[in-house]
Amino acid sequence: MSDGFIVFIRFEDKLLLLKRSEGVADFANSWDGIYGVGNLEGDLDDVYMRIEDSTGITQESLTFVRKGAARGIEFGNRLNEVTPILMISDTNVMEPRTLYEEAMWIDPGFLNVLSPDEIEDADDISSMQPRPTVSQLGDMYGDVAGFLYMLKTTIGQEQKIANEVRARLSGTGSLRDVQGEVFSVIHPRLMRGYIFVEASAKHHVEKLIGVAGNDTTRMRGAAKVLPGEAPLAVVSNYLEPKSATAGIQVGSIVEIRVGHFKGNRARVTGVEEGKEEVTVELFDAAIPIPITMRADNVHVTERVN
Repeated sequence: MSDGFIVFIRFEDKLLLLKRSEGVADFANSWDGIYGVGNLEGDLDDVYMRIEDSTGITQESLTFVRKGAARGIEFGNRLNEVTPILMISDTNVMEPRTLYEEAMWIDPGFLNVLSPDEIEDADDISSMQPRPTVSQLGDMYGDVAGFLYMLKTTIGQEQKIANEVRARLSGTGSLRDVQGEVFSVIHPRLMRGYIFVEASAKHHVEKLIGVAGNDTTRMRGAAKVLPGEAPLAVVSNYLEPKSATAGIQVGSIVEIRVGHFKGNRARVTGVEEGKEEVTVELFDAAIPIPITMRADNVHVTERVN
């Protein structure tokens, strides 16, 4: 029987974190989901009531996704069984109340590090510092959702490794217990040397590829799983199609890559984003004549300052 629950609320691709007040007896000043005590069977009325009391988000705005197995968490000198629950909200408007004094919506990849605003000011990933959180908060989120992990591969073998990962997930034997913990494999076409694996925890990905001292056959070409979770924003940059005119401005210097003028340098005099076309004038032409062509037929060599 569970002694309590922690609710994780997602709005689109963001996760809600709340900071416990300084005067709270357990995990003061630590970041948390929504903690509560109540009946977890049937209609979950106690859960919805706790969410509304703590955030102002009503049941009508929420969709229940799943709950995980209870975990034993130490609260001072006692052990409580806490059940993680995942909900989806159709609103990000909320107000921290009851135990909580602050709130923020974050990329789940930043669950165990600094807030996104602080990360933007950091020089690199090595300068990020852990954020104090309720014990096992990241593990409990993994019990009901998933993190993205970056798997380093041999360059040029990305798709092959992605296919082998999928094959291992569909097999039987020693990897059967991992199959329910690894959810997807993503290979962005433009990304070299890495693929993304969505899983509940890093060690499941490591077992899948045969590293970290387990007895699984080592997967050739799969070097290691990078430390930490990958932010969703990193993946989105590779998955969202970019316009051929992205990064091209009037005044940019380009090199033409195809056709009769291949290898010629030119200055951009016009950009038509809707048609993904650019108009250029050749540097070496005796008489400047505007030439209109597809934007992906040119390569920017000098950008406008």
